[in-house]
Amino acid sequence: MGRLIARTSVLRLTPEGARRSPDRLAVEEPLELRVSGTPLAVTMRTPGHDVELAHGFLLTEGVIGAVPDVATARYCDSVDDSGRNTYNVLDVALSPGVPPADPGVQRNFYTTSSCGVCGKASLDAVRLRSRFSSAADPLTLTPALLATLPDRLREAQRVFDSTGGLHAAGLFSSGGALLVAREDVGRHNAVDKALGWALLNGHIPATGCVLMVSGRASFELVQKAVMAGVPALAAVSAPSSLAVDLAAESGLTLVGFLRGASMNIYTGADRITLPGPATP
Repeated sequence: MGRLIARTSVLRLTPEGARRSPDRLAVEEPLELRVSGTPLAVTMRTPGHDVELAHGFLLTEGVIGAVPDVATARYCDSVDDSGRNTYNVLDVALSPGVPPADPGVQRNFYTTSSCGVCGKASLDAVRLRSRFSSAADPLTLTPALLATLPDRLREAQRVFDSTGGLHAAGLFSSGGALLVAREDVGRHNAVDKALGWALLNGHIPATGCVLMVSGRASFELVQKAVMAGVPALAAVSAPSSLAVDLAAESGLTLVGFLRGASMNIYTGADRITLPGPATP
């Protein structure tokens, strides 16, 4: 596995003057994902938990739906000038009988750390049909529980403490227990890692769970939640209009601007137990 943190020297300017000092950076490296030897996608990610990332990506793209769908996942064909494995190429072999990835899943070009949907071979491939139903989940939540999630996710961001440069995604139980937290330079990668962990550990469909993300709620993050059977997605920042549309269509509870006791409930408000009636 590659480094998570890189060190550099910066010129730091303060009211007291200028001085050279060491700084830490979150490492960003490409990961090429292959399926049975065929290149599928390249994403810029923080090294680590790559097998989870691959499982989460394939789950949320509709390629797999359960652990037995994958026969093997191994690093291959990526060495540096000294002949050492860079661990930047991961090949996933599907089990016999599992259909290969639809051509629409392939990216026309690599996905950057801020964009996972860019480069879809077909816009029709974006709206995928989930094997699981977010709408059927009987989950109920209180505003008080939701208010605790951002700080608890932040406490789990160990690499962020050193670099300040990573997104995070955490999967919480209906009672507020943190099941898993993952960090990455890409918000979509952090979600894939968390959902990949969930798949590998028997939590898919993610019944009764809340997916908490440290940034905004984009269309793709809502799609990933729906594909994994997550009933509720919460974000500290804003959702996009398309994200709200997809959440409403899919029966997903979508909460944005979750900061302390304040939050906006965009869809699925029936899952939130309010202390009293909402003011018109």
